[in-house]
Amino acid sequence: MLAAHDVSAKELPAPNDLAGKVVLVSGASRGIGYAAAREAARRGAHVIAIARTIGGLEELDDEIKRTGSSATLVPLDLRDGDAIDRLGLAIFERWGKLDGLIANAGVLGVLSPLTHISPAEFEKTFAINVTANFRLLRSFDLLLQKSEAGRAVFVSSSSARSSRPYWGLYAASKAALDAMVKSYAGEMAPTTVRANIFYPGAVRTAMRALAMPGEDPDTLPRPAVIAPKLVDMVTPDFEATGSLYDMQTGTLTAL
Repeated sequence: MLAAHDVSAKELPAPNDLAGKVVLVSGASRGIGYAAAREAARRGAHVIAIARTIGGLEELDDEIKRTGSSATLVPLDLRDGDAIDRLGLAIFERWGKLDGLIANAGVLGVLSPLTHISPAEFEKTFAINVTANFRLLRSFDLLLQKSEAGRAVFVSSSSARSSRPYWGLYAASKAALDAMVKSYAGEMAPTTVRANIFYPGAVRTAMRALAMPGEDPDTLPRPAVIAPKLVDMVTPDFEATGSLYDMQTGTLTAL
């Protein structure tokens, strides 16, 4: 059985379409973020990896070095908006631009009747799934515009549209994220910046296990399987904006 971050021995050669680019990935210490950061590095990017846990970031750094690329590790709680602003300034001073933003970090919150959710839990979920992404956009907008082809993609969920019973908190936060990105994409239409949403579908991650504890994880694709499609959305050739890529259906549609 493969370890959590292993990929197939038949991994295809990297296309090198991110050579010389700077790509930031949030939630990069495990799961989809880890796989996306590794994939971006494999394709030539210098990766700025954000996560709360330094151990996962150090493991990622080792993986990235094996690809021949490099990373900057940023231990950061995304609820600290001032720290995000400081990071934006540091990126400007070092690189003067940001070519790609893969905003992957998110939390499930609690699966519960809405009226049973505590205000503190509600606010925490929105702080990470919505407010933190707003702060990333607010801090990195000008950096993305300084790139010849600034790209931002936000990992969301089909729960934003299904809004099943007991999933109201998570669904509401992801619906808010989708709406925010759609508005931002429209605002960026006159520029070279493109902003989109990615629905990964069911993937073998810790969040999925928390949401579906009775599910057989071996029936789900590993993060490394979906990472190439996610990273495609921050390449210069990806021109769509205000769009949603659904990994489960393989379709790209307008938000």
